[in-house]
Amino acid sequence: MSLSLPDALPGDPRFFHREGPLTVGALAECAEAEIVGQEGAGEIVLRGVAPLQAATPQEISFLDNRRYLPLLAETRAGAVILGPAFKDKLPEGVVGLVSKSPYLAWARIAARFHPVSPARPGIHPMALVDETAVIGEGVEIGAFVTIGAHAKIGAHTVLAPHAAIGEGVILGTHNRIGTHVSVSHAILGDRVTLYPGARIGQDGFGFAVGPAGFETVPQLGRVVLGHDVEIGANSTIDRGSMRDTLIGAGTRIDNLVQIGHNAQLGRCCIVVSQAGISGSTELGDFVTIAAQAGLIGHIKIGEKARIGAQCGVMSDVEAGADVIGSPAMPFREFFRNVAFLRRLAKKDGKAEG
Repeated sequence: MSLSLPDALPGDPRFFHREGPLTVGALAECAEAEIVGQEGAGEIVLRGVAPLQAATPQEISFLDNRRYLPLLAETRAGAVILGPAFKDKLPEGVVGLVSKSPYLAWARIAARFHPVSPARPGIHPMALVDETAVIGEGVEIGAFVTIGAHAKIGAHTVLAPHAAIGEGVILGTHNRIGTHVSVSHAILGDRVTLYPGARIGQDGFGFAVGPAGFETVPQLGRVVLGHDVEIGANSTIDRGSMRDTLIGAGTRIDNLVQIGHNAQLGRCCIVVSQAGISGSTELGDFVTIAAQAGLIGHIKIGEKARIGAQCGVMSDVEAGADVIGSPAMPFREFFRNVAFLRRLAKKDGKAEG
Protein backbone atom coordinates (compact mmCIF):
# COMPACT_ATOMS: atom_id res chain seq x y z
CA MET A 1 0.00 0.00 0.00
CA SER A 2 1.42 3.38 -0.97
CA LEU A 3 1.14 6.31 1.42
CA SER A 4 0.42 9.72 -0.08
CA LEU A 5 1.83 12.53 2.05
CA PRO A 6 1.16 16.26 1.81
CA ASP A 7 4.06 18.68 1.37
CA ALA A 8 6.29 18.60 4.44
CA LEU A 9 5.63 22.12 5.67
CA PRO A 10 5.66 23.13 9.35
CA GLY A 11 2.46 23.22 11.35
CA ASP A 12 0.48 20.27 9.96
CA PRO A 13 -3.08 21.22 11.05
CA ARG A 14 -3.74 17.64 12.16
CA PHE A 15 -1.21 18.09 14.94
CA PHE A 16 -0.66 21.81 15.56
CA HIS A 17 -3.02 24.57 16.60
CA ARG A 18 -2.86 27.56 14.24
CA GLU A 19 -3.74 31.23 14.62
CA GLY A 20 -3.61 34.14 12.19
CA PRO A 21 -3.35 35.69 9.72
CA LEU A 22 -1.11 38.34 11.32
CA THR A 23 0.40 41.54 10.00
CA VAL A 24 4.13 42.05 9.67
CA GLY A 25 3.77 44.95 12.10
CA ALA A 26 2.22 42.74 14.77
CA LEU A 27 4.93 40.12 14.28
CA ALA A 28 7.70 42.72 14.46
CA GLU A 29 6.25 44.06 17.70
CA CYS A 30 6.10 40.66 19.39
CA ALA A 31 9.64 39.85 18.24
CA GLU A 32 11.04 43.32 19.02
CA ALA A 33 12.41 43.45 15.47
CA GLU A 34 12.94 46.30 13.00
CA ILE A 35 11.03 46.21 9.72
CA VAL A 36 13.12 46.90 6.60
CA GLY A 37 11.93 46.89 3.01
CA GLN A 38 9.15 48.53 1.07
CA GLU A 39 7.00 51.33 2.42
CA GLY A 40 3.91 50.12 4.27
CA ALA A 41 5.43 46.69 4.89
CA GLY A 42 3.96 46.61 8.39
CA GLU A 43 0.47 46.20 6.90
CA ILE A 44 1.35 43.09 4.88
CA VAL A 45 -0.63 40.08 6.09
CA LEU A 46 1.09 36.71 6.60
CA ARG A 47 -0.51 33.33 7.28
CA GLY A 48 2.28 31.14 8.67
CA VAL A 49 5.94 30.15 8.90
CA ALA A 50 8.02 28.07 6.49
CA PRO A 51 11.67 27.35 5.57
CA LEU A 52 13.40 29.64 3.10
CA GLN A 53 13.27 27.20 0.21
CA ALA A 54 9.55 26.43 0.59
CA ALA A 55 8.01 29.68 1.86
CA THR A 56 5.38 31.48 -0.19
CA PRO A 57 4.64 35.23 -0.26
CA GLN A 58 2.05 34.59 2.48
CA GLU A 59 4.66 33.15 4.89
CA ILE A 60 7.59 34.30 6.99
CA SER A 61 10.94 32.53 7.15
CA PHE A 62 14.23 32.74 9.05
CA LEU A 63 17.98 33.06 8.44
CA ASP A 64 20.70 32.88 11.10
CA ASN A 65 23.56 31.14 9.31
CA ARG A 66 25.74 32.45 6.49
CA ARG A 67 25.82 29.07 4.74
CA TYR A 68 22.12 29.47 3.86
CA LEU A 69 22.56 32.81 2.06
CA PRO A 70 22.03 31.13 -1.36
CA LEU A 71 18.56 30.06 -0.15
CA LEU A 72 17.83 33.62 0.93
CA ALA A 73 18.67 34.89 -2.55
CA GLU A 74 16.09 32.55 -4.09
CA THR A 75 13.35 32.63 -1.44
CA ARG A 76 9.78 33.57 -2.29
CA ALA A 77 8.92 34.32 1.36
CA GLY A 78 6.89 37.41 2.12
CA ALA A 79 9.22 38.24 5.02
CA VAL A 80 12.41 36.90 6.55
CA ILE A 81 13.76 37.22 10.09
CA LEU A 82 17.50 37.84 10.03
CA GLY A 83 20.39 39.49 11.82
CA PRO A 84 21.75 42.97 11.04
CA ALA A 85 24.72 41.48 9.15
CA PHE A 86 22.43 39.99 6.52
CA LYS A 87 19.87 42.73 5.93
CA ASP A 88 21.68 44.02 2.83
CA LYS A 89 21.30 40.52 1.31
CA LEU A 90 17.51 40.65 1.22
CA PRO A 91 16.09 40.01 -2.26
CA GLU A 92 13.95 42.70 -3.82
CA GLY A 93 10.34 42.49 -2.69
CA VAL A 94 11.10 40.53 0.50
CA VAL A 95 10.46 42.30 3.81
CA GLY A 96 13.10 41.93 6.51
CA LEU A 97 12.52 41.69 10.25
CA VAL A 98 15.94 42.55 11.64
CA SER A 99 16.81 41.38 15.14
CA LYS A 100 20.00 41.16 17.17
CA SER A 101 18.66 37.78 18.37
CA PRO A 102 17.06 36.31 15.24
CA TYR A 103 16.52 32.84 16.70
CA LEU A 104 14.64 34.33 19.65
CA ALA A 105 12.58 36.43 17.25
CA TRP A 106 11.80 33.29 15.23
CA ALA A 107 10.70 31.46 18.38
CA ARG A 108 8.31 34.25 19.33
CA ILE A 109 6.82 34.58 15.86
CA ALA A 110 6.42 30.83 15.37
CA ALA A 111 4.67 30.73 18.75
CA ARG A 112 2.26 33.47 17.63
CA PHE A 113 1.17 31.37 14.66
CA HIS A 114 1.28 28.07 16.56
CA PRO A 115 0.60 28.65 20.26
CA VAL A 116 0.20 25.72 22.61
CA SER A 117 -3.30 24.33 22.32
CA PRO A 118 -5.47 25.69 25.14
CA ALA A 119 -6.94 23.40 27.76
CA ARG A 120 -10.33 21.92 26.93
CA PRO A 121 -12.00 22.02 30.34
CA GLY A 122 -13.65 18.87 31.57
CA ILE A 123 -13.10 15.48 33.17
CA HIS A 124 -13.21 12.46 30.88
CA PRO A 125 -15.77 9.88 32.05
CA MET A 126 -13.03 7.23 32.19
CA ALA A 127 -10.80 9.28 34.53
CA LEU A 128 -10.61 8.41 38.24
CA VAL A 129 -10.51 11.49 40.47
CA ASP A 130 -10.60 11.09 44.24
CA GLU A 131 -13.49 12.96 45.84
CA THR A 132 -11.10 14.86 48.12
CA ALA A 133 -8.96 16.18 45.23
CA VAL A 134 -9.25 19.89 44.46
CA ILE A 135 -9.58 20.68 40.76
CA GLY A 136 -9.05 24.27 39.61
CA GLU A 137 -10.94 26.23 36.99
CA GLY A 138 -10.59 25.22 33.35
CA VAL A 139 -8.67 21.98 33.96
CA GLU A 140 -8.58 19.29 31.25
CA ILE A 141 -8.43 15.71 32.55
CA GLY A 142 -8.04 13.00 29.91
CA ALA A 143 -9.06 9.38 29.74
CA PHE A 144 -7.63 6.95 32.32
CA VAL A 145 -6.07 9.75 34.38
CA THR A 146 -5.89 8.99 38.10
CA ILE A 147 -5.75 11.70 40.76
CA GLY A 148 -5.15 10.68 44.36
CA ALA A 149 -6.63 11.87 47.61
CA HIS A 150 -6.10 15.52 48.61
CA ALA A 151 -4.19 16.33 45.42
CA LYS A 152 -4.57 19.90 44.11
CA ILE A 153 -4.65 20.65 40.39
CA GLY A 154 -4.11 24.31 39.46
CA ALA A 155 -6.30 26.23 37.04
CA HIS A 156 -6.00 25.61 33.27
CA THR A 157 -3.77 22.58 33.73
CA VAL A 158 -3.89 19.77 31.14
CA LEU A 159 -3.57 16.14 32.22
CA ALA A 160 -3.11 13.88 29.18
CA PRO A 161 -4.46 10.30 29.09
CA HIS A 162 -3.00 7.81 31.55
CA ALA A 163 -1.29 10.45 33.71
CA ALA A 164 -1.09 9.44 37.37
CA ILE A 165 -1.11 12.13 40.07
CA GLY A 166 -0.41 10.76 43.54
CA GLU A 167 -1.93 11.59 46.90
CA GLY A 168 -1.23 15.09 48.17
CA VAL A 169 0.56 16.25 45.03
CA ILE A 170 0.20 19.96 44.24
CA LEU A 171 0.25 21.21 40.65
CA GLY A 172 0.37 24.94 39.92
CA THR A 173 -1.57 26.72 37.21
CA HIS A 174 -1.18 26.15 33.45
CA ASN A 175 0.78 22.92 33.90
CA ARG A 176 0.90 20.41 31.04
CA ILE A 177 1.28 16.80 32.14
CA GLY A 178 1.95 14.36 29.29
CA THR A 179 0.56 10.92 28.71
CA HIS A 180 1.81 8.14 31.01
CA VAL A 181 3.51 10.63 33.36
CA SER A 182 3.53 9.75 37.05
CA VAL A 183 3.91 12.36 39.79
CA SER A 184 4.12 11.56 43.49
CA HIS A 185 5.51 13.26 46.61
CA ALA A 186 5.89 16.47 44.62
CA ILE A 187 4.99 20.16 44.46
CA LEU A 188 5.03 21.83 41.05
CA GLY A 189 5.02 25.54 40.28
CA ASP A 190 3.17 27.27 37.45
CA ARG A 191 3.62 26.58 33.73
CA VAL A 192 5.49 23.33 34.33
CA THR A 193 5.63 20.86 31.43
CA LEU A 194 6.22 17.14 31.91
CA TYR A 195 6.61 15.28 28.63
CA PRO A 196 5.30 11.73 28.08
CA GLY A 197 6.66 9.05 30.35
CA ALA A 198 8.39 11.35 32.85
CA ARG A 199 8.57 9.98 36.40
CA ILE A 200 8.63 12.48 39.23
CA GLY A 201 8.90 11.69 42.94
CA GLN A 202 9.68 7.98 43.06
CA ASP A 203 12.00 6.53 45.72
CA GLY A 204 15.59 7.63 45.63
CA PHE A 205 18.34 5.02 45.38
CA GLY A 206 19.10 4.59 49.07
CA PHE A 207 19.89 1.46 51.04
CA ALA A 208 21.95 0.27 53.99
CA VAL A 209 23.92 -2.96 54.17
CA GLY A 210 22.79 -5.35 56.89
CA PRO A 211 23.94 -8.85 57.89
CA ALA A 212 21.29 -10.41 55.64
CA GLY A 213 21.77 -8.04 52.69
CA PHE A 214 20.43 -4.66 51.62
CA GLU A 215 17.83 -2.77 53.65
CA THR A 216 15.95 0.10 52.02
CA VAL A 217 16.34 3.52 53.62
CA PRO A 218 13.01 5.41 53.69
CA GLN A 219 13.00 8.33 51.27
CA LEU A 220 11.15 11.04 53.21
CA GLY A 221 11.76 14.11 51.06
CA ARG A 222 9.84 15.56 48.13
CA VAL A 223 10.47 16.85 44.62
CA VAL A 224 9.90 20.60 44.15
CA LEU A 225 9.79 21.95 40.60
CA GLY A 226 9.94 25.73 40.16
CA HIS A 227 7.93 27.82 37.72
CA ASP A 228 8.47 27.24 33.97
CA VAL A 229 10.41 23.99 34.39
CA GLU A 230 10.29 21.47 31.53
CA ILE A 231 11.10 17.78 32.01
CA GLY A 232 11.67 15.66 28.89
CA ALA A 233 10.15 12.34 27.91
CA ASN A 234 11.12 9.33 30.05
CA SER A 235 13.26 11.39 32.41
CA THR A 236 13.23 10.59 36.12
CA ILE A 237 13.61 12.77 39.19
CA ASP A 238 13.90 10.97 42.55
CA ARG A 239 12.43 12.47 45.67
CA GLY A 240 14.81 13.39 48.47
CA SER A 241 15.82 11.09 51.30
CA MET A 242 15.59 13.71 54.08
CA ARG A 243 15.69 17.07 52.25
CA ASP A 244 13.85 17.88 49.01
CA THR A 245 15.10 17.39 45.49
CA LEU A 246 14.86 20.88 43.97
CA ILE A 247 14.70 21.95 40.33
CA GLY A 248 15.03 25.73 39.94
CA ALA A 249 12.70 27.96 37.95
CA GLY A 250 13.15 27.93 34.18
CA THR A 251 15.34 24.82 34.10
CA ARG A 252 15.06 22.62 30.99
CA ILE A 253 15.75 18.89 31.27
CA ASP A 254 15.95 16.84 28.08
CA ASN A 255 14.66 13.29 27.44
CA LEU A 256 16.17 10.29 29.23
CA VAL A 257 17.84 12.17 32.08
CA GLN A 258 18.24 10.83 35.64
CA ILE A 259 18.29 13.19 38.64
CA GLY A 260 19.15 11.52 41.96
CA HIS A 261 17.69 12.16 45.40
CA ASN A 262 18.50 15.41 47.21
CA ALA A 263 19.96 17.00 44.05
CA GLN A 264 19.64 20.77 43.92
CA LEU A 265 19.51 22.45 40.50
CA GLY A 266 19.53 26.23 40.23
CA ARG A 267 17.60 28.53 37.90
CA CYS A 268 17.68 28.08 34.13
CA CYS A 269 19.96 25.07 34.06
CA ILE A 270 20.15 22.85 30.95
CA VAL A 271 20.57 19.09 31.26
CA VAL A 272 20.84 17.27 27.93
CA SER A 273 19.74 13.76 27.01
CA GLN A 274 21.15 10.72 28.84
CA ALA A 275 22.99 12.77 31.44
CA GLY A 276 22.94 11.51 35.02
CA ILE A 277 23.22 13.60 38.18
CA SER A 278 23.86 11.62 41.36
CA GLY A 279 22.29 12.29 44.72
CA SER A 280 23.05 15.41 46.76
CA THR A 281 24.85 17.13 43.89
CA GLU A 282 24.28 20.90 43.66
CA LEU A 283 24.18 22.97 40.46
CA GLY A 284 24.30 26.75 40.50
CA ASP A 285 22.19 28.93 38.22
CA PHE A 286 22.61 28.68 34.42
CA VAL A 287 24.70 25.50 34.47
CA THR A 288 24.79 23.40 31.28
CA ILE A 289 25.24 19.62 31.40
CA ALA A 290 25.77 18.15 27.92
CA ALA A 291 24.63 14.74 26.66
CA GLN A 292 25.72 11.57 28.47
CA ALA A 293 27.67 13.43 31.14
CA GLY A 294 27.81 11.75 34.54
CA LEU A 295 28.17 13.56 37.86
CA ILE A 296 29.01 11.73 41.07
CA GLY A 297 27.18 12.65 44.27
CA HIS A 298 27.90 15.31 46.89
CA ILE A 299 29.71 17.75 44.58
CA LYS A 300 29.02 21.36 43.63
CA ILE A 301 28.93 22.81 40.12
CA GLY A 302 29.35 26.58 40.12
CA GLU A 303 27.11 29.11 38.41
CA LYS A 304 27.33 29.21 34.58
CA ALA A 305 29.72 26.25 34.44
CA ARG A 306 29.51 24.05 31.34
CA ILE A 307 30.01 20.28 31.44
CA GLY A 308 30.90 18.69 28.09
CA ALA A 309 29.34 15.64 26.47
CA GLN A 310 30.27 12.26 27.98
CA CYS A 311 32.12 14.08 30.75
CA GLY A 312 32.83 12.24 34.02
CA VAL A 313 32.69 14.80 36.83
CA MET A 314 34.20 13.55 40.09
CA SER A 315 34.91 16.77 41.98
CA ASP A 316 33.61 20.33 42.35
CA VAL A 317 33.62 22.60 39.29
CA GLU A 318 34.23 26.32 39.69
CA ALA A 319 31.73 28.92 38.55
CA GLY A 320 32.08 29.75 34.86
CA ALA A 321 34.41 26.83 34.15
CA ASP A 322 34.22 24.71 30.96
CA VAL A 323 35.22 21.07 31.49
CA ILE A 324 35.34 17.97 29.32
CA GLY A 325 36.70 14.42 29.47
CA SER A 326 36.67 11.67 32.06
CA PRO A 327 37.87 12.53 34.59
CA ALA A 328 36.70 16.08 33.84
CA MET A 329 39.32 18.72 33.16
CA PRO A 330 39.37 22.22 31.63
CA PHE A 331 38.83 22.31 27.84
CA ARG A 332 42.31 23.62 27.05
CA GLU A 333 44.02 21.02 29.22
CA PHE A 334 41.94 18.24 27.67
CA PHE A 335 42.77 19.17 24.07
CA ARG A 336 46.43 19.78 24.98
CA ASN A 337 46.56 16.21 26.33
CA VAL A 338 44.87 14.88 23.18
CA ALA A 339 47.41 16.68 20.98
CA PHE A 340 50.29 15.30 23.07
CA LEU A 341 49.00 11.74 22.76
CA ARG A 342 48.66 12.13 19.00
CA ARG A 343 52.25 13.37 18.68
CA LEU A 344 53.42 10.50 20.88
CA ALA A 345 51.55 7.97 18.75
CA LYS A 346 53.11 9.37 15.56
CA LYS A 347 56.61 9.11 17.09
CA ASP A 348 55.99 5.50 18.13
CA GLY A 349 54.69 4.71 14.64
CA LYS A 350 57.81 6.15 12.99
CA ALA A 351 60.07 4.33 15.45
CA GLU A 352 58.43 1.00 14.64
CA GLY A 353 58.73 1.74 10.94
